[in-house]
Amino acid sequence: MPLPDATTNPKDTDRPVPVLYRNGSVYTAADPFATAMLVDGDTVAWVGSEQAASSIADSSIDIIDLRGALVAPGFVDSHMHLTETGIALESLQLGAARSARELLDAVAAAGGDGPVLGHGWDESTWADPTLPGAEEIERASGGRPVYLSRVDVHSALVSTSLARSADLRGKDGYDGGARVTRAAHEAARLATRQMPQETLRRHQERALAEAAANGYVAVAEMGAPHIGGAADLRTAAGWNGSEPGYSAYPEVLPYWGELVSTEEQARALVEQFGAGLRGLAGDLNMDGSLGSRTAALRSGYSDAAQERGTLYLDVEQAAAHLAACSLAGIQGGFHVIGDAGLDAALAALDLAAREVGEQKVRAAGHRFEHVEMADAAAVAKLAHYSVTVSAQPSFDAAWGGPGGLYERRLGGRSRTMNPFAAFYSAGVPVCFGSDSPVTPLRPWSSVRACVEHHNPDERISARAAFLGHTRAGWRAARHTNPMAGQLVPGAPASFAVWDVEELMVQVADGRVQSWSTDPRARTPLLPALDTGSDPVCLQTVKDGTELFASPALRS
Repeated sequence: MPLPDATTNPKDTDRPVPVLYRNGSVYTAADPFATAMLVDGDTVAWVGSEQAASSIADSSIDIIDLRGALVAPGFVDSHMHLTETGIALESLQLGAARSARELLDAVAAAGGDGPVLGHGWDESTWADPTLPGAEEIERASGGRPVYLSRVDVHSALVSTSLARSADLRGKDGYDGGARVTRAAHEAARLATRQMPQETLRRHQERALAEAAANGYVAVAEMGAPHIGGAADLRTAAGWNGSEPGYSAYPEVLPYWGELVSTEEQARALVEQFGAGLRGLAGDLNMDGSLGSRTAALRSGYSDAAQERGTLYLDVEQAAAHLAACSLAGIQGGFHVIGDAGLDAALAALDLAAREVGEQKVRAAGHRFEHVEMADAAAVAKLAHYSVTVSAQPSFDAAWGGPGGLYERRLGGRSRTMNPFAAFYSAGVPVCFGSDSPVTPLRPWSSVRACVEHHNPDERISARAAFLGHTRAGWRAARHTNPMAGQLVPGAPASFAVWDVEELMVQVADGRVQSWSTDPRARTPLLPALDTGSDPVCLQTVKDGTELFASPALRS
């Protein structure tokens, strides 16, 4: 579908007319002072000045007056879950609950029939962190099965009827109460994910629409057997249109987190999903999460010294997986958060390199998700093997800093978490995502979280953060077009238009003035992120096709 209001060019009935965006600001390396951009079909044809735009504009071109808005490369979310996001958007929102009583009241007020689904509770924010019991949840729901995922989606609360129907008795992570972790959590979640295909598609479509409305042109879907199964990932990959330029949704970059041990297994698994599969990586869990105390730690949790988390894979299993993927030339990788989890993953890299050679390991472009607890030695090893870190800046914004969840779980260890600046300094490739529904699809808030990291030593510039949320996402997924993620002539026309309060140049060094409006820096301008509000998305375009438009764009 062409851009809105475009008329047919009589000389070429198969192509939409070119679209000229003018009277704004264009974030482009081609010209730091660019105010206009011409889109021809699925490609950026030109960027330049307002004076030059006046000479281009004529009746054969659709003209959009930006009225000062910013045109910038579209965001890429490098780690998210479509079905889970759609379910969370349509189920009970429990992030505001501050007690077990409030959570139970929300369950009791849930309408409809069938299972009661909810997401986002976080007992670490409650004055009394005591969780409700399974029988209490059962009574509140009137006997309906209940599944309420914690904010990190690594544990949940379930009712007695769901525990019974999901056959949780005897499973690891179930003690007869409401809270389930590990294998019991996987079983409980999958029991509530048995849904008709049209329902599955509705949830994914809702998530894709939410992404498009927030300026995303692509999302990396992290599928795994324990999350939604193969059918879920195939449905997600199916949103990519077979004809370029005609899919009205962000591009889905699918990953599958299933363990393999041989090159033949790796190739066969990729073949099952088709050529669009990006790798056998993502949420193949080395460990769990800090919030649910399932992230694997070298020493005990500060608020539960007897607990050190869970290591789901041993070094030999992880090494066999990386070796198999390396031989097949396929991206491999893991979900890894705790320092002991990362120790195991790095030891697996060494073992795989001894088996197949360092060059094959580096060439495969493996990626590790989250990597929140990495010391200097770990950072150096990640750089040595050219492993991409796919991180979530909003984790630090939500749970970092004095008194935050991470300090309560880890004590002094929390101060060195999410070492973005250290990654960049060492040359570790970095891309950023939301892990939605764990944190919302709000890309500028995520950029701000990089700039305002709780540890000043780990802050990075807005420019570096923006590139990590855009161009780096395409590179991390090994996209075939090297120009993806930038707005220069010949690049894909994938971008978003933003209503911004002010544009500035920003630096990460707190010892100097952080923000400047001086254009002599010859650096493309980004929105000022210290205004207290995020830019508002006016339009999202992927390969020349409009995915989202606000009525304000053309009003």
